[in-house]
Amino acid sequence: MITKYSNQKEEIKKQELEEAAEEIKKGNLVIFPTETVYGIGANALDKNAVKKIFKAKGRAQDNPLIVHVANIDMVKTIVENIGTLEQKLIEKFWPGPLTIIMKRKDNKIIPNIVTANLDTVGIRMPSNLIAKELIEKAGVPIAAPSANVSGKPSGTNIEDIKEEFEGKVSYIVDGGSTDIGLESTVIKVENDKIDILRPGKITKEQLEEVTKQVEVNKHVLEKVKKEEVVASPGMKYRHYAPNTNCMMIYSKDEEKMIEKMNEIIKELEQTGKQVLVLARGEHLSNIVTKRKWNMGNHLGEIAKNIFTLLRKVDKENVDLVLIEGVGEEELGLAITNRLIRACAYRYLKL
Repeated sequence: MITKYSNQKEEIKKQELEEAAEEIKKGNLVIFPTETVYGIGANALDKNAVKKIFKAKGRAQDNPLIVHVANIDMVKTIVENIGTLEQKLIEKFWPGPLTIIMKRKDNKIIPNIVTANLDTVGIRMPSNLIAKELIEKAGVPIAAPSANVSGKPSGTNIEDIKEEFEGKVSYIVDGGSTDIGLESTVIKVENDKIDILRPGKITKEQLEEVTKQVEVNKHVLEKVKKEEVVASPGMKYRHYAPNTNCMMIYSKDEEKMIEKMNEIIKELEQTGKQVLVLARGEHLSNIVTKRKWNMGNHLGEIAKNIFTLLRKVDKENVDLVLIEGVGEEELGLAITNRLIRACAYRYLKL
């Protein structure tokens, strides 16, 4: 397969988006930017097209996909009904990085392969203008998980993922680096309560502006058992992970955290092991190893940078990547959720 490429970093080229939309209509795959991460998309109403996503990513079929829409009319063709609380969330956060899991219609216009045979479907309306235009031109909702080989860090720019998907997709739309860098917040409303299944840019604190009844699902920071059924992507399998072993360390006492990191570095380097550290820029001068990368100084920067950094670590041929934790407040919860999985749950909280 020859993959067509469209550079839309500087401006939206509508004719080329028409071509990409035609590929969606034909049942082919298109990689496109959203405000969160890049997606690998197919017509969500076409089960054969959706099967191609799982093949291209090497994704397990019990891992549901998120359906991206351009307007509320698309939502109404898919779901049984939009509840009062769901409507409030839509009005406040759409278009934007919030996925809402709702009961799908009994006619199953959305095929089972999209929902992993569940009676619910995750839906979001992206705010990225390229994504919005692509969905509108295709005229169908687009099922699109993050554009990465399953288990690897999500793609936040085309340079990171182009090689993985060259020849596997029909069209790549390059919109430059994504704004947020982490996948959407995924929530489910039950009994007038919001359950956060996957944290993202839309935080618990922001959701509490709509209702105080907001809970963080236990699986956000804990492993999901193999036999458990999940309603959201990013919960069950090894995610966001480089091949190199990683470990995260966090303490509210920053001196204590840095002291522990340096202790581990010294122990390993004395035995000839190589360590790479990812830490906030302000802490780098206090880290004793020579190999250290700046994650950023605030949570927004770290969220935007972390997947690109995780993709680069395997080229360093080190024995351990030591990562500074960021806590679990506001956007920190989403970053911690991704890093715990990237570290295969090797997380030391002091």
